[in-house]
Formats: sequence, C-alpha cells, structure tokens
Amino acid sequence: MGLTKQSTGSNSIDKELKIVRMDETDKVIALAGNPNVGKSTVFNNLTGLNQHTGNWPGKTVTNAQGRYRHKDRDFILVDIPGTYSLMANSVEEEVARDFICFGNPDATIVIVDATCLERNLNLVLQTIEITKNVVVCVNLMDEAKRKGVNVDLVKLSLLLGVPVVGTSAAKGKGLDGLMDVIYDFTSGKLQTKPLKIVYSELIEGVLEAIENEVEKIAEVKKCDEKRYENELNTRWIALKLLENDQQLLEGIDKFLGYNLSNDIAIINKIKDGKEQLRLHNIDDESFRDEIVTTIIKRAEKIGSRVVTYESSNYSNKDRKIDKILTSRTFGIPIMILLLGVVFWLTITGANYPSAMLSKGLFWIESKLSEFLIGIGAPAWIDGLFIKGMYRTLAWVVAVMLPPMAIFFPLFTLLEDLGYLPRIAFNLDNFFKKSCACGKQALTMCMGFGCNAAGIIGCRIIDSPRERLIAIITNNFVPCNGRFPTLIAIITMFFAGAFIGPGQSIISTIILTGVILLGVFMTLAISKILSKTILKGIPSSFTLELPPYRKPQVGKVIVRSIFDRTLFVLGRAISVAAPAGIVIWVMANVTIGDISILTHCANFLNPFAKLIGLDGYILMAFVLGFPANEIVVPIIIMSYTATGSLIEFDSLTQLRQLLITNGWTWLTAVNVMLFSLMHWPCSTTCLTIKKETQSWKWTGLSFLIPTVTGIVICFIVTSVVRFLGLV
Repeated sequence: MGLTKQSTGSNSIDKELKIVRMDETDKVIALAGNPNVGKSTVFNNLTGLNQHTGNWPGKTVTNAQGRYRHKDRDFILVDIPGTYSLMANSVEEEVARDFICFGNPDATIVIVDATCLERNLNLVLQTIEITKNVVVCVNLMDEAKRKGVNVDLVKLSLLLGVPVVGTSAAKGKGLDGLMDVIYDFTSGKLQTKPLKIVYSELIEGVLEAIENEVEKIAEVKKCDEKRYENELNTRWIALKLLENDQQLLEGIDKFLGYNLSNDIAIINKIKDGKEQLRLHNIDDESFRDEIVTTIIKRAEKIGSRVVTYESSNYSNKDRKIDKILTSRTFGIPIMILLLGVVFWLTITGANYPSAMLSKGLFWIESKLSEFLIGIGAPAWIDGLFIKGMYRTLAWVVAVMLPPMAIFFPLFTLLEDLGYLPRIAFNLDNFFKKSCACGKQALTMCMGFGCNAAGIIGCRIIDSPRERLIAIITNNFVPCNGRFPTLIAIITMFFAGAFIGPGQSIISTIILTGVILLGVFMTLAISKILSKTILKGIPSSFTLELPPYRKPQVGKVIVRSIFDRTLFVLGRAISVAAPAGIVIWVMANVTIGDISILTHCANFLNPFAKLIGLDGYILMAFVLGFPANEIVVPIIIMSYTATGSLIEFDSLTQLRQLLITNGWTWLTAVNVMLFSLMHWPCSTTCLTIKKETQSWKWTGLSFLIPTVTGIVICFIVTSVVRFLGLV
C-alpha cells in the first residue's frame, strides 16, 4: 500500500528536491549505492558530457545530474551521495534517503558490488522498504569473475522481487541492458513485488496497529495511473513513527501536507506499542538495533543463496595482503615507504620535463620581447606584460606542471588500487588519541593535491566537531602548490652536495620527513583543539576496506590530468597572471629611490628576522596568498635588481642568488617550515567559508596554522642562534 502526496494534496516538497523535467515524458532515475561500487562510473558512462553539478538545498553535499536518451525517451539520472545506509547518521545518508523518499524519482537504481554482494544488500533492503520502484544493478561482474565469485542474478531478482541486471560499467558492458530494463520499468511493462522484511512477532504486531491508523487517516488507495509517482510505504512510515525519527517525520509531514505525529489516534497507538515493547525490555535503542539486525540477517541469508565461490579461498589473497599492509608492525612503515616512493618518482621524473618547459617558455618570451621592440612598443609594456605577467606564468607552469603530472596519477593509482582506506585504517588509532575522527586521514590525503579539495572532502566526517577539526588542520598537509617550493629548497641547500641518484634519494628522505612533520602537527593541533575550543569525545565509524582492484591505468591518467592537474594548473595561472603584473609594478614603481616592494619588505624585515626569514621572503608569502605556487617567483623578482624574474639555467645559479641575499641553511629550513605551516591560500579560505558558513571558523582556520608556523620558526631560530650553529 502506498501513501502519496496526491492522497493528501500537497506538493510543497517539490520545491526542494524534485528535479525539473524539461518534458513531461522525461523520467527521473536516482542512482544509489555504497561507496566504491562504481556508481559514478555507471553515471559517467551513461551521461558522458551531459552533466552538471550543484548543491542540495541547504546542504554542503553536491549532486550530479545528467541526461541520457534511450530509444525514444529522455532520462534524467541523479547521482545521489554514496552511502552504506539510509538510517541518516550523516548528511550524505540524509540526502540520499530524502531524495528517494521525496524527490519523486520514477525509479531508483541501487548499484551493488558483485564481489561483496552481501554487504551491499543492506542498502537494497532499506530502499525497497521505502519504495517499490527499485532496480538492482549488480556491478563489477568482471571483477567477481576474476575472483571466482558467481552471482545468480535470476534467483536474486526472485528473492528481492525487483528487476536485477548485471554490469561491468568500467568496460561499458551491460549498461544498455540496464537501460532497457529501466525503459520497460518506467513504461509500466514490468511489475515489481518487493519482498517484505519480517521482524519479530511482537514488533510486527505493533507496526500493524500503527500502519492501520496511518492508512485510515490518509484514506490510502491504490492509484494505477499514479504508479510511478513516488509512493511512501505506509509500513515504513509506521516504522519511522515508532523510531521517532523527528527529522524524517518532519519531511514526511511536509511531503504529505499532514502532521501524522500530532494525530491523536496515531499517538495512542505509538504509546501502546512502546509500552508493549518496554514490557519485553525493548527500549528505543534496542528497538533500532533489532531493526538493523533483522535487515543484516536477511541480507546474509539472501547472499548465501545467490552467491557461490569457485574456491573457498577466493578472498584469501586480499586478506593476506591486508595482514601486512594494515598490521601494527608493518602498516605505518610501509605507508611511509610508499609515500617516499611517490615523492622520489615525482622529484626524479619532474627534473627533465621542467627544464625543457622552462627552456621552451623562456625562448617564447624572448621572441615576444623582440616582437614588441620591433613594433616600437614602450619599454613599460614589455616589462609589465612580458617580464611581469608572462615570466611569472612561465615559471609557474615550468615548475608546477611536471610534478603535478606525475604526482596526481600516482596518487590516483593508489586510490584506484584501494590503498587509501588502508591509510585511514592505519592512522585511525592516532586520530582517536587526538580526539579526532579516523576519516580525517582520507581528507588529509586529499589535501596533498589541493587543500580546497581536502576541505570539501571533510564532508565525509559525520560529527560537526570533528569536521571542524579536520577543516582547521587540513592546511598542515602541503598542497601541490607548495611541493615545488619544498623540492627546490631541499635540492639547493641539502641534497646539492650529492651527485647522481644520491641527490634524489636524499631529497626524497628530507621531503618525506617534512610531510611526516605536517602529519604530526595535524595530530598535535587536533589534540589541542579537542581539549580547548572543540571539546568532545571521538566518535566511532565503520570503514569499509574495499577489495584490491587492478587500476585502470589509462583512465587514471586521463582523469588525473583533466580533473586534477589541469584544474589546479588553470587556477594557478588565473591567479599568477594578475599577480605577476601587480608584483612587477610593486618592484618597479618607486617612492623616493626605493620601490614599493622594498618599502613593504623593509617594514616586515624586523619581525621576519625574528623567525629566521627576511622582509622579502615574508612579503612573498603575503603576496602569494592568492596561490602558493607564486611564492618562489616573487622571492626571485624581489632579489633581482631589474625588478623582474630572471631565467636561471640551473638551481645552482638560483642558490647563488639566494646566498648572495643572505640565505643560510637556517633560512632554508625556516622557509620550508613556514611554507608547511602558514595561512591557507585564498581559494582554500573561500572554500572554508562556504563549508562552515562562518567567518569565525574561517578566521581561525587562517590564524591557527599561521601562529603555529610563526612559533615553530621562532623556536628553531632561537635555539640555533643560541647554540651558535649559524
């Protein structure tokens, strides 16, 4: 029996969750599923470039929508957040559940992983309790075959009472068949009769009494002409009334236009039902546990009937690997070793393309200058646009692009392989000791690419307190914009004495040490925040360790280049271009006999000296607020008498320039420390404001790493000077 908004005459909920149909014949399809089941792959393969993204109303969780035409009909696919449950313990679960309930999808495709079907069936069973318009897509059939896992799709369909289709989305197999089923389903050619989750006799009796009252009040009747208009299962509503899920009940009331919770008859039935449950020692918490346990047991039973294994040791290989990669003895050392290998490959591989890019871009610059001189352009135009804007852009591209083009694919390969959740598992205990959430390890990993992306990734953390901690401390992980600075300084001042492979190895060891310092500071500041302004007890969470999968190298390279490398590089270029002009003006416009840049540097110099820097270095960090990538170019421009960047044939020449301007090994150390621990860039700050909706937390996210960096640099400088080591 279904309860629709037509039965009560309300459509207010549409304004929030309903997807706009460009034509009355358009069908809205929701894509649901656990994380790591290939949901986004199905979505991307079907919709291609016909996508757009936005935010759910009032939420920070993004949604993706895409159009797909199959036969003579247009379908609007909505990729709802990946979730393990619809119990709404997080924003993602709430959004997924609310769209299935109130978003009027004509069908909901629940995508599951064929290699671990039993675990995924939990979400399937919860979904068919809400709506009968469900199609199950068993994805990763190729992976299952490779592991010797066989899934009887026909039997699964019979047991669930809904259509079931097998796919291998990464290879594009089965997607046409899936859309054929969706087409027939939304045309009324397929009928469903979803299985009914049967609870204990006591709970069933209580649910029936409440459901009867719900049906009486709404005068529910079957409406064949509204078969695919979203219906809410009255049995499920009775279950939620008994659970007293206030947030969901408000949504149901809004959807129906009738306040079920205030109905006297329903209130009495709920009161009587809870009294019966209490007589059998079932309180609210144990009632919820009973519901969850029943669903899990039913999922296990179905899984055991439809899944067979060619070998009883089908998952032993993964387990053996995990015994090593997640062990207390080897887990952390292996993680550090892998991190070091990624950095070594990045450092070693970036040198040659970086030199080639630099040579090519500066050759173009010389031709541009010759062209301007040839047409008689004023000298200031050449200075402003070529030696200022273009030269800054050339430096940023030459220094940034090669490391990113190597680092991002390597990092994405680890992600595709399934290793990142293992990192979170290994670090979970450390974050718990810091009174933070273990999921913060994943957001920290995202920060390696871009801190703004890491901030957005903090949405996966359910606790608002722990989410704020992750946001505030994310900047202690150096983003890709800071890697070139760290690598260049390490190479010039600490690894330069070594020749050949030894140089890159020493650079890797030092860079890995800097990263580990950043991780340590993340944990330390998290602990301090947990004991002061963000007090609280760390929450527990369930972390799925997905099966190891063979990475799709081709797709990884394309995705990392277009989705990450070019995106970050584009952002850097858009900031570096105007910054180059501003910096050139500051370096060349004088007040008296001194440039504006020198005036600013002289003002900052006394404070900068206290923390082992100088005024020009500190000014470079200030002017680098729009993007960390331009800090080194600003330092070079500041030191050169011409007021513009100079092309250096090697890091040796750059090192000599820095030493000439007073740099020592201590200066190099402090620049690295301050680069690791200082304010977030402008993009990250704007992202923090958007995510927290608070200037207070944005300000603290700016101040905390900055103060930390100043204090650390001051302590290091004071100790070294006291010991007379410099």
